[in-house]
Amino acid sequence: MATGSTPHGIGRILKWLLAGLLIIIGLAIGIPGIKLVSLGGSAYFLIMGVAMLISALLIVKNRTSGIVLYALAFIASAIWAVSDAGWEFWPLFSRLFTFGVLAFLAALLWPFLTASANKKPAFGLAGVIALVLLVSAGWMFKPQTLVAANEAVPVKPVAEGSQQTDWKHWGNTTHGDRFAALDQINKQNVNQLKVAWIAHTGDIPQSNGSGAEDQNTPLQIGDTLFVCTPYSKVLALDVDSGKEKWRYDSKATAPNWQRCRGLGYYEDAQAATVPAAQPAACARRLFLPTTDARLIAINADNGQPCADFGSNGTVDLSVGMGDVKPGYYQQTSTPLVAGNVVVVGGRVADNYSTGEPPGVVRAYDVHTGKLAWAWDPGNPAITGLPPEGQTYTRGTPNVWS
Repeated sequence: MATGSTPHGIGRILKWLLAGLLIIIGLAIGIPGIKLVSLGGSAYFLIMGVAMLISALLIVKNRTSGIVLYALAFIASAIWAVSDAGWEFWPLFSRLFTFGVLAFLAALLWPFLTASANKKPAFGLAGVIALVLLVSAGWMFKPQTLVAANEAVPVKPVAEGSQQTDWKHWGNTTHGDRFAALDQINKQNVNQLKVAWIAHTGDIPQSNGSGAEDQNTPLQIGDTLFVCTPYSKVLALDVDSGKEKWRYDSKATAPNWQRCRGLGYYEDAQAATVPAAQPAACARRLFLPTTDARLIAINADNGQPCADFGSNGTVDLSVGMGDVKPGYYQQTSTPLVAGNVVVVGGRVADNYSTGEPPGVVRAYDVHTGKLAWAWDPGNPAITGLPPEGQTYTRGTPNVWS
């Protein structure tokens, strides 16, 4: 095609906006596309990136052929997207929305690059594309099925005697499968559930924007539901009535990031033979992580600290860490009880400064609170407490969970 008209005013702005976006996005997908092809992957991204760069060059030269080339590339992209991802919304949206915006700009620019006085067809096409983009953007707020079943999934009956009675770990089991072996509630009747009771923790988020959020997954042990709150408190509730049995307040303080995602739970082998009326044995214990870097063992029967764990129930997790400013090292995730140890990582307020607290992972004996082992990602040779006068490696990546 011959060189088109030289646009002015709005047309000139559209021309450079479209050309600039085509160059930026073309390079962003074309360069990684080279790597993908070298690994035996799809050549689509390389081809699309080259097509966009050529289109941009032609548009800069006021050639309508640049718009025609991009239109063909966009149509090919739509065909490729459907063949690659099917008709699922999110896969199609992620593949085509950005290209759709560029197609809208290209349709608007077309009349400014041609000598034709009739701009209605191009503006009409731009309007149609804009409508599709708006509908697509609005559709993002409609719940989408991420993985749709391709066949009917019947309710799987639970064998008599194998019904699950407890939820003892954050992910239900030590395997972390997160599913309960129950069939009384299923997808046919879940919409008929009604509120049985409501319990209030008493925690009220502070108005200073410090970020107190309820992200807790409760544990159920027997007839008791154990809940931890953003301010590092623990409540034991009757599962049938919601009535509070006991509560424990760790008196934790932190300037930010208040939350507790869950408790760890451990019970001795003889726990079934220890009556709840004799709670001093601490045969059933909860592990509470606090926002001011403590790990506390609590008697699940009465809410009292387990005196045999650490110092009267508490292990100070700042030991061996060096200087820890308030809010720079916190426990927000569930401790992992694995055999006879309880394992913790820690949330480090990274990207705030240099030399931040270590991202060490540590395991403590569930009964005594004694350090069993440590993994320092900056110095794997340290497997316990750091040598005298040293700390775990500061500024290392942290493991929240």
